[in-house]
Amino acid sequence: MSTQAAAAHTDTPSTPKMRISDRPEYKSKPNPLTFGREATVADAVAAMSERNYGAVIVTDGDGKVEGVVTERDVMRKIVNAKRDAQATKLSDIMTTEVRTARADDDVLDWLRIMSNERFRRLPIVDDDGRLKAVFTQGDFVSYTWPELMSQATQLAKATVFRNWHIFLIVGAVMVYTVIMIAVL
Repeated sequence: MSTQAAAAHTDTPSTPKMRISDRPEYKSKPNPLTFGREATVADAVAAMSERNYGAVIVTDGDGKVEGVVTERDVMRKIVNAKRDAQATKLSDIMTTEVRTARADDDVLDWLRIMSNERFRRLPIVDDDGRLKAVFTQGDFVSYTWPELMSQATQLAKATVFRNWHIFLIVGAVMVYTVIMIAVL
């Protein structure tokens, strides 16, 4: 587990740990969209549009993450600032303090970190820091659905069993009402 994820890691016996690489999305992820820092914003936006990506990862010559440029960066730092996308380099607008994870890090830890720190894209790197994949919050959310459904089911069962006498009375009144309507 990376140092960043380890700091956020909490042991809860009811939550099984799942590594990022265990997620089906990890194996089926298309290659991340990458550019060097000298590429223009216009070139990156064209590639993002063509591939329907929401971000590009800025990497060095060895494939190590140097920054991230998102659609929001383009809107705020280019469109709203009325800058020329043809003349602006990615290095001029990229986020340089990029959180990265390793494939062996825990999914739930990173879901919490991303939610708390309000970022949507997480580059996954190997032991040498080279980019392997990019996970989005959507990839992590699919992990939580089965657990949320299980919790909702358990809560419903607990509510019914804890208040069974109320449900019994309401049920009896409903049956009595149906019988009375049928008789009259």
